[in-house]
Amino acid sequence: MKKILITGGSGLIGQRITLHLEKKGHEVAWLSRSPKENKQKSFFWDIDQMKIDAEAVEWADTIIHLAGTGVADKRWTADRKQDILQSRTHSTQLIRQAIETSSDKPSAYIGASAIGYYGFDTGDQLMDESSSSGSDFLAQVVTSWEAESKKIENSAIRTVVLRIGIVLDKNGGALVEMLKPPVAAPLGSGKQWMSWIQLEDLARMFVFAVENEEVEGIYNAVGPKPSTNQTLTQEAAKKVNKTFVNIGVPGFILKVMLGEMAQMVLGGNNVSSKKIEGAGFQFRYPDLDSALAKTYSTGGGD
Repeated sequence: MKKILITGGSGLIGQRITLHLEKKGHEVAWLSRSPKENKQKSFFWDIDQMKIDAEAVEWADTIIHLAGTGVADKRWTADRKQDILQSRTHSTQLIRQAIETSSDKPSAYIGASAIGYYGFDTGDQLMDESSSSGSDFLAQVVTSWEAESKKIENSAIRTVVLRIGIVLDKNGGALVEMLKPPVAAPLGSGKQWMSWIQLEDLARMFVFAVENEEVEGIYNAVGPKPSTNQTLTQEAAKKVNKTFVNIGVPGFILKVMLGEMAQMVLGGNNVSSKKIEGAGFQFRYPDLDSALAKTYSTGGGD
């Protein structure tokens, strides 16, 4: 049994990882600004003040770092873009500083990242972990974020970075936004690739990284069969009995509505999962049909 400290534990992904870890007998605690308000065992931290309970890091065998301001929650003003960057880099710096000053260091650090590393739109090119980074805003954010994780790795702590794709879940994320309009429709051309992963598989991948000490370095956290925006939208609409109209929402309308953030949905990435599969991870929901069936099932988590 391991003791795992999670940042962003109360979020969609963090809660699911917590559930999977506890089912396997691990002990989980969260880092939180308001630890007394959580039912989950929690320790205090505050990124803005760069403060963290030193006992938290000494307690933990492994740290899972998920925290970061939501990329798609608000329009990208200059202040918002700075917050998106600093919420990731400063929080990782705070964890690193706590590790360096701890008398009992954790053995592993598992950090979230994003396939935004590769750039907004890489067309049909298959991207793997050795592919170069993009130059747009999100790519710069992710590159800076991973650079901070690299500094933790340099402290001789096993470090894993998971570049997360589009997470399929009915309670939040891309699917909820795609199916909000009265009718479902592709965005832009609809031909752009969407490299997705079912939420349960993503949570299991984090657990896999916790439990397998030979896993180290950067891995794409995406399913093995990416879909186009049109296919994903159409198939998700079927699952919720929503009308699908195969007329793409024009790009200029999305740019008016979303500003610079529209690049996220008008572009896409075809991302490979071969490296994590080669490490021994097996997907339970490897294709879109099984992933969406799980997403919209009433049975809850695995």
